This record gives sequence, structure tokens and C-alpha cells, in this order.
Amino acid sequence: MGGSRLRDKIPEDLAMHRIALVVVAPITTVELSIPELAFGQVLVAGRPGYETEICAADPGAVVGSGGFELTVRHGLEAVERADTVMVVGEGGRECADPRLLGALREAGRAGKRIVSVCGSVFVLAQAGLVDGRTVTIYWQHAPELRRRFPAVDVRTDVLFHQDGPVLTSAGLTAAVELCLHMIRTDYGSAVANQVARVMVAGPVRPAGQAQVISSPLPPEGKNPFARTRDWALGRLHEPLSLTDLARESHSSVRTLTRRFQAETGMSPLQWLLHQRLERARELLETTDLSLEQVAHHSGLGTADSLRQHLVRRSGITPSAYRAAFARGVQEQLAAGHGAVRSNVSAH
Repeated sequence: MGGSRLRDKIPEDLAMHRIALVVVAPITTVELSIPELAFGQVLVAGRPGYETEICAADPGAVVGSGGFELTVRHGLEAVERADTVMVVGEGGRECADPRLLGALREAGRAGKRIVSVCGSVFVLAQAGLVDGRTVTIYWQHAPELRRRFPAVDVRTDVLFHQDGPVLTSAGLTAAVELCLHMIRTDYGSAVANQVARVMVAGPVRPAGQAQVISSPLPPEGKNPFARTRDWALGRLHEPLSLTDLARESHSSVRTLTRRFQAETGMSPLQWLLHQRLERARELLETTDLSLEQVAHHSGLGTADSLRQHLVRRSGITPSAYRAAFARGVQEQLAAGHGAVRSNVSAH
């Protein structure tokens, strides 16, 4: 393995990222607490990696579902200041506030990252921000979204989806995965997985994981399929087939596939590809290995194959990924110059 190549400093564009959390009442406490907790864990150069501002078309008291009351201090001027605009809440599905729609259209024209959590994608659709784009939403709401906005391509088989600067998620549970995906995009997989551990979530899951996942993974080592996953992780650089995995788990291919789908939300080969891409990302972040070596050690075969899979999954080439998330950034993030907050507190 080659020596590490450290960066001299954290790039200025990683030092702070402004997020406007746009409240569209009614809203639940969970819808606000998920992004607040997730983004609040990241520190860069001793200060928060994200600055979040909760805003609304009409600042002041907002009554949420269940009767709780939230005081929103900022108006839509926060959208102008933001790098990312995240719309939360179930309000405005029929007819969103024209002022909000105008602010979102302006954010879209400015190239800001725009995000919706579950039903708030209806607001993005009213603003015309998802015409011709692919979005996701919880499957129960999909027929209405398709009927009202035929120009929008609606998927219900994924946790979240990114189409250019627009990200949508399929529900509150999926919002956790969406936030972790955004953190990984901004600061790398090491930081995102640290945040996932703090939030008692699993490692960052791929967007393509099915919406039907409703239970946590069983503890590793408690069943033969968990042991098989552990066995495979130690052999990612080797060619592994369905037959190999089934033989290791002492099961049939059919049983193996059914149990992997139930426990991970993916088929065995999908899971294997995801783990190989995670290994490749780690090697790109933390080593100077050539792209051919990264591809070999992660089991992706060739540099060409590595590039194709990474571009398809993340929209970025291996070289660009390494340039964005080289080891120096991660070391400084983890060693005092930047870290993940280890305490979670509710506000």
C-alpha cells in the first residue's frame, strides 16, 4: 500500500454549509428533530459543519400535530441565505403558500440543493421543481402525486432519490438515510458513518434500498446469514458468487436470497456490490492506492468497472471522489480540527 497524501488544510467550501429547514405545518417533532440531530453532529475545524435555520412563510407560533407548539423565528429570507433548502411538514399539499413557492423557484434557479421529506414533495411539485425529474414518496401517497403531476416520474421502490440538485425521501425513517447521504456527499463516508453510529443507525444505506424495510438488522453473529455477511466482508477482493455465499451459510440459494432480502433490504449480490463500493470509497479516502489497486482490493475488478459503478451509484468519478474526500480532511475532522459530536441533546 502506498503512503498517505495529506491535505494542508480543510477546504474553505467544507467549513460551513447553511441549511434552511422550511416548515409547512402541520408538522411532527420527528420531522424537525431528524435533520437537526443529524446535521448537528458534524464539527469542522472546531465549529459546526452545518448551520441550520428553521423558517416559514409566516414566522411565529406554528402548531404541530399532537398539539405541540413551535416558535419559528425566521421568514423566507433564510432560503436566500441557504445552500440547501429542506422542506418539512405535511401542509400545503393542496395549495402551498405562493410566497413559499416563489422562494423555492428562486432557490432552484440559483442552483441550491433542494430536499423534501415524504409528503413535502407535493410542495416541490407545485413549484415546478420536479417536472421531468424522478422523485420518491411513501407508496400510499404515490397515486395522488402521479395523478396531479403527470410530468413527475414517481418511484416507490427506494428509500430516497437524488435527481440532480433535488433530493426526495419516502418517509420519516427514510429521512434519516437521506440526511446521512447528504452528510456523506458533503464530508465523506467516514463522517457519515460516525454520525450514523451516534444516532444509533446502521452504516449509511444506499438510496436503492426498498421501502418495505421496517425492522433493524439482527445482531451480527446471531444467525448463519449474519456470519455469512461477516465472512464475505473479509473476502471482498475475491470473486464471490451466490453459490459461494449459500455454501458458507449452509443454505440453498433461494433461502439465502430470501433471508438477505428480509435482513438487509437487498439481494445478496446487491449487498455485495454495495459493500465493495463502500470499501472502494474508504480506500479512495484513506490511501494513495492507484485506481486499479482500489478496484482489485474492493473486488470491483478493474478501474473501468470501479468508475462505472461509482458514477452510477454516486454521480462522481473515483478521481473526483478522492479529490473531494482525501485522507487529510477526514483526519482533521476526527482529530479535533473537526469531529463528530458525541452527545445528542434535544432542544
